[in-house]
Amino acid sequence: MTTKKLIPRDAGITIVTGLSGAGRSESARCLEDLGYFVVDNLPPALIEKLGELVDMAGEPAARVAFVVDVRGGKFFAQLADALYEMKGKGIRYRILFLEATEEELLNRFEATRRKHPLAKEDRVIEGIRRERPMMEALREEADLVIDTTGLTPHELRDRIREAFSVEPPERSLQVTLMSFGFRFGHPKDADLVVDVRFLPNPHWVDTLRPLVGTDDKVRGYVKGKKLYKDFMKKLRELLALIVPAYVGEGKAYLTIAVGCTGGRHRSVVVVEELAKFFKGMNLPVTVEHRDIRRIEDPSAR
Repeated sequence: MTTKKLIPRDAGITIVTGLSGAGRSESARCLEDLGYFVVDNLPPALIEKLGELVDMAGEPAARVAFVVDVRGGKFFAQLADALYEMKGKGIRYRILFLEATEEELLNRFEATRRKHPLAKEDRVIEGIRRERPMMEALREEADLVIDTTGLTPHELRDRIREAFSVEPPERSLQVTLMSFGFRFGHPKDADLVVDVRFLPNPHWVDTLRPLVGTDDKVRGYVKGKKLYKDFMKKLRELLALIVPAYVGEGKAYLTIAVGCTGGRHRSVVVVEELAKFFKGMNLPVTVEHRDIRRIEDPSAR
């Protein structure tokens, strides 16, 4: 995993980009609700000029977002040059990149009956497959990547609000903790993935199987094991070491995903305890239990 130095969340310009159908429009509307001035489908050649104006204006006019994507056609290729010029002039910006799986994007285009900007004469799937490699370099430069697969518009707006709401400098690192089940796939937008499938599984206890990790009985079972206590001690020590370094490097967002087999028991317990740990560090924390309500498979382990 590569750790990048990220622009602080009070950066003057936010560039919203990503795959077509991944949620750029919904994200832009949410930013508008947060008080941003949003310019949609901006030709990359104009970013530098507008960036200069925004940089000179300062707050609150600096709360500006540019939506840039492949709708710009041949002009999209100029984006890298525009960002390079802005960086050279000391104009601060951050990049929000939205993505989703191929299947998810295809379903969304079919549901809306919209044309893909890169597949006007071809099938939608061809446009989706052309676009991803075009965006890969920009994704690597992104300060925040949100995988919107499976997210409702409401859930996406919650993510945007949590990430872009104004916070004091000492609370500059937004921590997202997510429990999940490996059987349903790991989150693609996680910075750290912790596998806790080695812990004793409440699934094999008949009275605990129907319950979830927020239940006192399940918590007591998992937290009562010596292996759990030793593991959490080491995990807290690791996080206490690396989190201040993230903050010092200007990292604005940290997503930690904790996985067990089904995402209902062990991972939930660990995430709930980590939330207390981060709150004790005076950092804003968001908790999401992705798979906690999925129907339990009798064959789960």
